[in-house]
Amino acid sequence: MSRLFPDVFRNPAIRASMIAIFTFGMAGAMTAPYRSIVGIRELGLSDGLYSFLAFASAAVNVVISVLLGNLADRLGEYRSAMIGACLFGIVGYGMIYAVPSAAIFAVSALLPMPIYGALNSLLFANARAAMQGMSRNDMVTANSGVRAMISLSWVLIPGMTGLVLSGASSMLPAYLFAAIACVLCLGIILFALPKRAAAMTAEVRRLTYFEALRQVVSPRISAHIAGVALITSTLHLNDALLPLIATGAAHGRLSDVGILVGIVALLEVVFIIVWSRIARKTGQMTALAAGTVIYALFLALLGFASAPWHLYALTLLAGIGAAAIISIPITYLQDLIADRPGLGSALISVNIFASAGIGALVFAAGTSVAGYSGTAVVSAVTGLSGITILGLLHRRKAVAPADAEVQ
Repeated sequence: MSRLFPDVFRNPAIRASMIAIFTFGMAGAMTAPYRSIVGIRELGLSDGLYSFLAFASAAVNVVISVLLGNLADRLGEYRSAMIGACLFGIVGYGMIYAVPSAAIFAVSALLPMPIYGALNSLLFANARAAMQGMSRNDMVTANSGVRAMISLSWVLIPGMTGLVLSGASSMLPAYLFAAIACVLCLGIILFALPKRAAAMTAEVRRLTYFEALRQVVSPRISAHIAGVALITSTLHLNDALLPLIATGAAHGRLSDVGILVGIVALLEVVFIIVWSRIARKTGQMTALAAGTVIYALFLALLGFASAPWHLYALTLLAGIGAAAIISIPITYLQDLIADRPGLGSALISVNIFASAGIGALVFAAGTSVAGYSGTAVVSAVTGLSGITILGLLHRRKAVAPADAEVQ
């Protein structure tokens, strides 16, 4: 049994974080597939306003994640910030269900929801703080386990929500379900997550928000984030391209898209743990490079798909590669600011925002020149360029100490 479930998962804080992040993922999985339907079709938002709100919400989430991460580091504990984020989630989802209107949807998207979204990085920060004293391998395994729970929620919840609301005239009840998921998450944090204080230095406690933000955008951190964002942008690109290629060049049906996404999500849950074991033996960079190459191969072949069975045959490559890309960068990003778990984990949100922006630019440029299938090939090149940048940074970091010793 210990081979299936490593000893690191016996840590109460890590176990509770895994359960809490599953309920966090539930709220998103219940609403994200229907967000545009509710916002545009049911509440009357224009396409342009909906797009602006999506971008603005992501930008606010980055600012809030850095703010709360730094605040939690200064306080030396993450529990208070997580409780506050949960309360905003309850309010944000609840107000859309209770008072459905375009104005309420917009207000929720610009404040309560981005604050609740910061809970993702806070939970990883809390788990990271609980890993103090663990080996690098155990840290990778623990982060992989926590991240796998988000994928598991996306395997189980969207279909269940769709089934419950299949006969409903509105998808608004999904927001009520999400508010309930936030209540569950709050209960786990209050009653299951061990109370603990992180050992923070006086320097960390004095770090102001602007000093923290300056550290996040420093050249050293930015270069690494750029490399990771290029890699993870391939996930956003696939989200946009797969439905279009499946119902276009591959001559599939819309129902195929849902099945394909479900298969890949299930494979992700399995292979996230597999990649953590590979990373323990080969190192993070080697494992991430292998995963990126596999996912790039999937995207390149996706560009040549001309029948539904091609897409189903590619799900194994997609699941294996995606599992590495969504799990390994978490520890990599946290290590960039290793002495500040809250701020280091906030880089997860920064990366999500940056990768989404890169993905949007590549999609716009690629589709205007090469169409959907051609853009899939361009996406593969984008991911490979990201791992190349990280490889060069890693090599320079390894060479620098050697040069210093020679001098």
